[in-house]
Amino acid sequence: MKTHRALCSLFVVVLACASLLSQTSPQTPAAPATEAADLIKQARQLNSDGKQDEAIVLYEKAIKTASGKDLYDAQLGEGIALDLKGQYDEARKHLAKAIELAPADSKIQALKAMAFSYAFQRNAKDAARFENQAFDSQIAAQKFVDAAGTANELARIQLESGDINDAAKTYKTGYDTALKAPLTPAERDLWDFRWEHAQARIAARRGNKAEAQKHVTAAKAILDKGTNPNQAIFFPYLTGYVAFYTGDYKTAITDLKQADQKDPFILALIAQAYEKTGDRSQSMDYYRKVLAINSHNPTNAFARPLAQKMVTR
Repeated sequence: MKTHRALCSLFVVVLACASLLSQTSPQTPAAPATEAADLIKQARQLNSDGKQDEAIVLYEKAIKTASGKDLYDAQLGEGIALDLKGQYDEARKHLAKAIELAPADSKIQALKAMAFSYAFQRNAKDAARFENQAFDSQIAAQKFVDAAGTANELARIQLESGDINDAAKTYKTGYDTALKAPLTPAERDLWDFRWEHAQARIAARRGNKAEAQKHVTAAKAILDKGTNPNQAIFFPYLTGYVAFYTGDYKTAITDLKQADQKDPFILALIAQAYEKTGDRSQSMDYYRKVLAINSHNPTNAFARPLAQKMVTR
């Protein structure tokens, strides 16, 4: 009984000490955001809302006072906003600064942003200079799956820039690189699906409908295994893409409407397919949908300049 009372007393003392410490040793508050960081946050929102001019004004203000990571973010953000406006040469001045300033964990992001800038003009050769730097860095770090994704990204830029043979080689590099990683059966299925998907699109761009259909069938068989259900959304994109580039525009419209309607590239394909069928009104509606998207990535790089041209002509 005495032992029990002693243990209870000790427990009360411990609780009291813990309470006292919690009162006398508050957690250190997070450092307040800098003025530049606040400007960058506002500029990002404006850019996302399609207000590139206003975003650029704030990025310029941030650049004058920022340092460190904030200065990197400001240079990167202004480059992105300028790309979306179609001022590519000016954009690349800021993106080059961003590459110089990038912290180690942001270097690949900066390199890819520059590659995307060239993709806006479908300049695969210059885009490759920066994508390849990112790829080499990921290979050196033995991040094979990341490197494979970078290779596929470049391959898509090449394909949509009309460099079909280079795209085929780079997609194969991406597939082979992924297989260097220890993959689960589901992950292997994913990369097999992506490889068949790529080969079908390449064949379609070459006008080889039978070859394209062979790879579409192979992609569907992999998808039907059920190991990657989140990839199902990419199948109607594939069949719609193949239909578009083999001249079946009505099927292209039907299938592409079942694909991701937030993807500007898909919206641009639908717009082009409607134009091919003579429905200019629907075509313009889809081009305007493209222009409402303010992402800085390959899909918008392929879609946005075309939509800007078609809506303003």
